[in-house]
Order: sequence, then structure tokens, then C-alpha cells
Amino acid sequence: MRGDTDNYRELFLNDVPMMDARAPVEFAKGAFPGVVNLPLMNDIERQKVGTCFKQHGQQAAIALGHQLVSGEIKAARLQAWSDFVRAHPNGYLYCFRGGLRSQIVQQWLHEAGIDYPRVVGGYKAMRHFLLETTEQAVEQCAFVLVGGMTGTGKTEVLAQLSNGLDLEGLANHRGSSFGKRATPQPSQIDFENALAIRLLKMRAAGIEQFVVEDEARLVGRCSIPLPLFQGMQQFPLVWLEDSLEGRIERILKDYVIDLCAEFIAEQGETGFAAFAERLQQSLVNISKRLGGERYQRLALLMDQALAEQARSGAVDLHRGWIEGLLGEYYDPMYAYQRESKAERIEFAGEQRAVVEYLLQRASTGKL
Repeated sequence: MRGDTDNYRELFLNDVPMMDARAPVEFAKGAFPGVVNLPLMNDIERQKVGTCFKQHGQQAAIALGHQLVSGEIKAARLQAWSDFVRAHPNGYLYCFRGGLRSQIVQQWLHEAGIDYPRVVGGYKAMRHFLLETTEQAVEQCAFVLVGGMTGTGKTEVLAQLSNGLDLEGLANHRGSSFGKRATPQPSQIDFENALAIRLLKMRAAGIEQFVVEDEARLVGRCSIPLPLFQGMQQFPLVWLEDSLEGRIERILKDYVIDLCAEFIAEQGETGFAAFAERLQQSLVNISKRLGGERYQRLALLMDQALAEQARSGAVDLHRGWIEGLLGEYYDPMYAYQRESKAERIEFAGEQRAVVEYLLQRASTGKL
């Protein structure tokens, strides 16, 4: 029989299957990628046991738990755990602290003739390990930022680099006011966990220098972990450039063509209406910063473009509001940012040159 483990590094590096015995409400707040939630108690049962523990102590709470999870309920949960074990014989189970709940699951499985190991320290210890993983990477590794005007293709640069760390991909958000995807963002804890695991795996592959996009603290509603964000205020910067035409075409593809396709794939017939509403709401969200006259003008251009797209499928009219938004809103803001960060910029150029520079930078181990 395999024993219980506290080797969190190996668990995450090898994507070891894990069964989370916490209640659904705990799991929803934060979990690890690929983990399956098969709780000992549901949310109501957990709440009742917790109240009993506060009022009457541990023994009474344990007795109530056994009473609540008995008979057919216990049999159904035991069946679900047994199915998981058969499907994942090399896996582990855990609860919040690796204590009573995972021990009970382990005991009931044992009584059913199945020995299955658990993670010592549970979710709390693994979560702490991942937070430390991110902090250590920031302390011990080199980072370089990719900055540039909106639409220059910073994510495309990261995709061409083995040491590219795509924060927007992990956050399922494109980072700007228009960055929401058709599918929801992960919870804050899920985002942090996924980022730490990505760092862990990249470092295990020998990568000690990372390239990340120059982001604000929030990527949508996901907040970049403080140690990394603080580091980003000092990391050297590479500035990506492209023509206005190239940027308009890229934004048209990402924020209109591809986003529309995402919504239709997710929602079918109602997808286009949801896409149009999302685009219009994104403009509303920055209307105060745009000012009344500018907002009304760009909103009219957007409405006309959406009407034509709905009628004929043509997207050409979208270039009007995109160009206006870049020239009158985003570009002045980014020009100011570039000026404020000028002393940190060590290279500037178009995509191919930037990729070549970053590849060379990684190969020479420049810090």
C-alpha cells in the first residue's frame, strides 16, 4: 500500500489525481486544477456539524456527522469515492487540514476493502506551498516585461517563447476594459494556484528567466499576487511596436471576430446578441473616462457596425470605433506609461525583432 504524502511538489509537477473531500462551498472558493470534489458532507450537513461543534464540542459534532451521513447517503458517497479510486489508483484524497474528514473517508474506504492514501496537511498546506512557490520564483528568478500600445500583439510574443508566462491566459481575460471572454474567469484563489503550478513546472524544466506582459494589478477581476506585481514595478521592459493598421486588424480579430465566435460556440443562437451586449457594455464601462461627446460618437459607430455585422456578417465597420478608441483613449494613456517607464526599456521593436531579442536574452542568461 502507498503511504500518505506531504510531497506537494511531486503532486503538482506530475498532475497526480486528487479527490477533495471538502464541502462544495469550500471547493468553489478555491481549488487546484483537475481536482475532483467528492465531499464527505454537503454544505448544509457541514453547517450543522460546525454549529454542533461550537455548542457541544468535538465528540457531539462527530456523532452528528455520522448520523447525517449514514444509510443510503453514506452508501452513495462511498460508491462515488470507490469509483474515483478505481479510475485513479495512483491518486490521493484530502480535506481542509488533512484531518478528521479525510481520515473518515480513508477509514470508510478501508472498511470497504480499499486502502487509499491522503495528503498530509490537506488543502491548507498545499495552498501555502503554492503561495511560497510564487514568492520564491519572484525572489530567485529573473523577469522581463513586454509592454506596448493596445493591439501590438504582446500575447502573441509570449506564445512564441518557452519562457513566456501568460497571465491573461491564466486569468481567462485579455486585460483591458474590453477583455472579458465568453466564459467566466477563475476565482482569485484558482488563478493564484494555477499561476504557481505553471511557475513550478517551468522551473522544473530548467527555466529561470520569465517573460510576462506588463499588466495592471487587476487582470479583469483576478489580482496579480502582490510579490509578483511589486516586482513588475522594477523589472526591465521590452517595448513592442506595430503600425496603427496592424493594431486595428489585430483588435478586430481578437475583440470582434474571435469573441463573437466564442459567444456563438458557448450560447448558440443567442450568442451574437450576448456578444453585441458585451461589446456595448465594455464601452459603457469607460464612458466617464471618455467623456460624453466622445462616448456618444464611438457608441454610434459601434452600434452601426454591430447592426451591419448582424445583417450581413461583415465586420469592416468595426474599424471605425476601434481606430477612434485607440487614437483618442488608449494611445495617449500608453504614451504616458512609456514615458514614465522609459529608463527601464532595454529594447524596442516590432514583433519579430522583439521575439528574437527575447530568445537571445534567455539563451545568454541575461539578468
